[in-house]
Amino acid sequence: MPSVSFSKNSSVPNPPAPTAKPATPDVVIVGSVALDTIVTPWERRADVPGGSATYACIAASRRARTGIVGVVGEDFPRAAWNLLRRAGVDLSGLQCASGRTFRWTGEYFADMNQRRTLQTELNVFEDFRPELPPAYRRAPLLFLANIAPELQLHVLDQMAQRPRWVVADTMDLWIRTARPALRKVIRRVDVLTVNESEVRDLTGCASVPEAARKVLRMGPTYVLVKRGEYGSLVVGRDVWRVVPAFPVERVRDPTGAGDTFAGGLMGELARSRGNGAAALVRAAWFGTVLASVAVEDFGPARLLRVPERELERRLSILRESVRYG
Repeated sequence: MPSVSFSKNSSVPNPPAPTAKPATPDVVIVGSVALDTIVTPWERRADVPGGSATYACIAASRRARTGIVGVVGEDFPRAAWNLLRRAGVDLSGLQCASGRTFRWTGEYFADMNQRRTLQTELNVFEDFRPELPPAYRRAPLLFLANIAPELQLHVLDQMAQRPRWVVADTMDLWIRTARPALRKVIRRVDVLTVNESEVRDLTGCASVPEAARKVLRMGPTYVLVKRGEYGSLVVGRDVWRVVPAFPVERVRDPTGAGDTFAGGLMGELARSRGNGAAALVRAAWFGTVLASVAVEDFGPARLLRVPERELERRLSILRESVRYG
């Protein structure tokens, strides 16, 4: 059974019982754990479990033993604890601090690619400093979700050995305000995941292919460019692959789609024995399918409910969509 690291004054209803020696996960994911309020033209939901680590961990758990590193407050609800437990996520690295959980409120427009942030409350996440349990420090795969580059470096320094895959995400805020530290992170990872605007900001190149090639010269083996409803690009020194998006008829909540994609990618990489481009592309396909599931409902809970046969059906549709002749 998973365990939780508690601060002295924490008080959480029905937290998971501690274990003496948690097993080393296949995948360790470090990022935010949040409670989201989501507004769309048709619905409004409050206190939805969210955050980059939440979505990525639940997605990765479909394929691999996954450990989460993050922080929550005393108000983190029992239902959210149970959601992570049902996914089988190891909670040894999830700190519980005195105070309120990180909260985000966002509004989507009729074009669900467009949103605005209405409110952000960092709360306990403001002082978050990730500390890896000893068992996590030998994990073969590490995903550094969207946190400050200084914290990503702090995590990398804690690893007892070089993971087989290190994947890092970032955002425009860190590109603008923490570029020197971000460049250090980029030099130490196998894959950098960015969206189209971020890769342009990072390099100053208007062309996405040119920008991706320029990032490769900064150190990573691959760059994975997320393109939303248009899929993604996997770019390496001798690799250029387009991964199409799965066509979703009704998007209810796009929150966490990119983190779900990354988590699915990590889970599939853990199951794969390969370390090359072919393994990464296959993993990107699986991440794409999981992201298509996530956007069909609010929060990450649907990722637990969807049967394996539905995931395979969607993969088959994607494969057929790129066949020709």
